[in-house]
Amino acid sequence: MAKYQKYAEYKDSGIDWLGSIPANWHLNKLRYLFDFNKGLTITKENLEDEGIPCVSYGEVHSKFGFEVDPLKHDLKCVNVSYLKTSDNALLNKGDFVFADTSEDLKGSGNFTHLVNNEQVFAGYHTIIAKPKDPTSSRFYAYLFDSKEFRSQIQLAVKGVKVFSITQAILRASDIWLPSKSEQIQIANFLDHETAKIDSLIEKQKKLIELLKEKRQAVISHAVTKGLNPDVAMKDSGVEWLGQVPEHWETTKIKYVAELTPKKSELLNTDNRLCTFVPMEKLKLDSLIKDEEKPISEVIGGYTYFRDGDLLLAKVTPCFENKNMVIASGLKNGIGFGSSEIYVLRSNSKVDSQFLYYRLQEDQFMELGVGSMTGAGGLKRVPSEFLNNFEFCLPPLKEQFTITEYLNQYLIKSELLMNKSESAIQLMQERRTALISSAVTGKIDVRNWQNPQQDLAV
Repeated sequence: MAKYQKYAEYKDSGIDWLGSIPANWHLNKLRYLFDFNKGLTITKENLEDEGIPCVSYGEVHSKFGFEVDPLKHDLKCVNVSYLKTSDNALLNKGDFVFADTSEDLKGSGNFTHLVNNEQVFAGYHTIIAKPKDPTSSRFYAYLFDSKEFRSQIQLAVKGVKVFSITQAILRASDIWLPSKSEQIQIANFLDHETAKIDSLIEKQKKLIELLKEKRQAVISHAVTKGLNPDVAMKDSGVEWLGQVPEHWETTKIKYVAELTPKKSELLNTDNRLCTFVPMEKLKLDSLIKDEEKPISEVIGGYTYFRDGDLLLAKVTPCFENKNMVIASGLKNGIGFGSSEIYVLRSNSKVDSQFLYYRLQEDQFMELGVGSMTGAGGLKRVPSEFLNNFEFCLPPLKEQFTITEYLNQYLIKSELLMNKSESAIQLMQERRTALISSAVTGKIDVRNWQNPQQDLAV
């Protein structure tokens, strides 16, 4: 923040976590500046596709933090009848909605505010804070988003696994204010500067998406067409696959790998420790191995696997997310996990790493999703689909070559993605620091001028 000036004079705020503030700023409590209410007393079952838009605590946490605009954001709705019975939960432009619970301390204090005059309800598990002077709402939004304001909320909330915010906590919260003209100036400054940062962040996110798309395209091409662009091709005999190298052979998974290997090589009385893997700990190329259990405790009701086996999620949405990995580093070389995991143990005809890449190919995923049975969130890929999936397989030596090529390519791709993710993190940190510096008076932006307005003149 070296390029920004400081105020000429500061004073002690009297609050340890806030420190000094500009001498002309003053302290207040939210209770004197806001009116409070609660959102609708409803459940998810009351939400509809049409009616009056409604923002509940889930949207505050995951989608529409900081600001919400029903003209741009896709919100669930409630019946128009609530206009007659619950108008106290109806928002006006500039009103704030705080989530009243959070699953982690960091999320305590998450909020959104309405930026237009559309009719919107605050939904379940929310607290409404209506500014008595709505013209200050943009400044309040940035102040509420500052680490200083959030820290006092996080110090006040109660809970262990779920952290609760009450109207009393918000009412008692300290707030520090410059003059009205400074509030407007600070908000305008932050609108401009955060928009620039957000634009740079968005470019990095798009780059990451492009890298992911390229990654997928490279994998799909390598495992279906090979690496030699001049190789002679033939019709695969598989309708959706088309042309393949002529020396590749058509096969099915059941001929090259054993699905769900038998537990007969283990004893029910085996008390050795093994790695235990719940469904949520299996991701693409990632297996969290922080749980261990005696084999005798898990051999009865869980899926068995060992080092070198290919693990693949069978249930939606984990299958679509390509949650699969080759197991390694298991306790005693043995693991057990969720019954929603398929295990493939490769035989001598296929390199397990090649099969791992082959199952990430787009058509396999699309056909797998199309074969799913069950309803809603309980849809699963049938074992018959997996066993009978038909594909073309190169000779083993070529499999190793393709695998090595993909391993090296993905290392480079991962480095580029990590570089972009690091850039995003740095920009987000700068954004947070800039907001805090502006709304606490650590920098003086009273003389700041919007360069775009200067250009327009």
